[in-house]
Amino acid sequence: MLDIISVILGYLFWIILLIGVMSPYLSKRSIENARMRLISMIERKYGHRVITLIHRQERVGLFGIPIHRYIDIEDSEAVIRAIRTTPPDKPIMLVIHTPGGLVLAASQIARALKAHPAKKVVVVPHYAMSGGTLIALAADEIIMDPNATLGPLDPQLMGPNGIYLPAPSVLKAVEVKGKTNVSDTTLMLADVAEKAIKQVKNLVKELIEDKVGAEKAEETADRLVSGYYTHDYPITVKELKEMGLKVSTNVPPEIYELMELYPQAKVARPGVEYLPYPYIPPTGKGGRQEGQH
Repeated sequence: MLDIISVILGYLFWIILLIGVMSPYLSKRSIENARMRLISMIERKYGHRVITLIHRQERVGLFGIPIHRYIDIEDSEAVIRAIRTTPPDKPIMLVIHTPGGLVLAASQIARALKAHPAKKVVVVPHYAMSGGTLIALAADEIIMDPNATLGPLDPQLMGPNGIYLPAPSVLKAVEVKGKTNVSDTTLMLADVAEKAIKQVKNLVKELIEDKVGAEKAEETADRLVSGYYTHDYPITVKELKEMGLKVSTNVPPEIYELMELYPQAKVARPGVEYLPYPYIPPTGKGGRQEGQH
C-alpha cells in the first residue's frame, strides 16, 4: 500500500513540476495570440498596417527574472523590416510606449518611417520619451492620450563612473569654468557633446521641416535638443501643438485594449488598485438595477 502511495506521490510531483514549467510558456503564447487577433482587427477597422514598439518591464522564465526593455538595434531591425514589407500605398500606424533607447536605433526607425510613401501615424497611449519622441516626429500625425507625454531629445553621454550626463550640461560646465580649469576627460566629453547636439538637431529638422517650415523646425529642434528641459520633462499635447506639430487626442479605444495585452511585471503587492469601470451595478428587487429610474 505504501509503495502505491509513493508511486502516486512521485507522479503528482512530476505533474506539478511540469505544469509549473509549462504554465508561463502557455500563458505567454495565449497573450501573444490575443495580441495578434486584436492587431488584425485594428488593421481591418482602420485600414492601417499596425506595428507596435512597446517596452514594459517583463518577467520571464521559471523564476520571473525582471527584464527592462528599451529601443535597441534588434527593435530597429524588426520595425524597419515591417515598414519595408508594407505596401507603398498602405498607411502605417505605429504604437509606441517606451522610455527611449539608443539614438542609432531610434534614428534608423524614424528615417525609415518618414520615407514610407503613404500616411504615417504614431499613437502614444501613455509615453514615448527620448528616442520614442524622435520616432514620433517622423509621423504625419501624432495621436496621444490627453495625459500622454513625449520627452526632450538632449543627448546623454556616458561620463566617469558610468554616469550619464546631458550633453548641454557638459558644455555649460566648460563654459562656466573655462577650458583651462577642467580635466582632459571633461574637454573630450564637451567635444563629443557639441557634435552630438548638432547631429540630433539636424535630424530633428530633417524630420519636421516639411511639416512646420524651416524657421519653426529650427526653433523646435533647439528647444528639444539644447537643454531647455531636463531629460525626463514631460512634453504635453499643448506644448507639441505650440511647436506646430499635428497632434490629436483621438486614440482608438482598441489601442487601450491592446496595451492590456502587454502586461507589466507583477509584484507581490500592487501599488495601484481600483474597481474596473464601467461596471454593472448590483441588481435590486424585481430584477431592476439599483440606481436606475
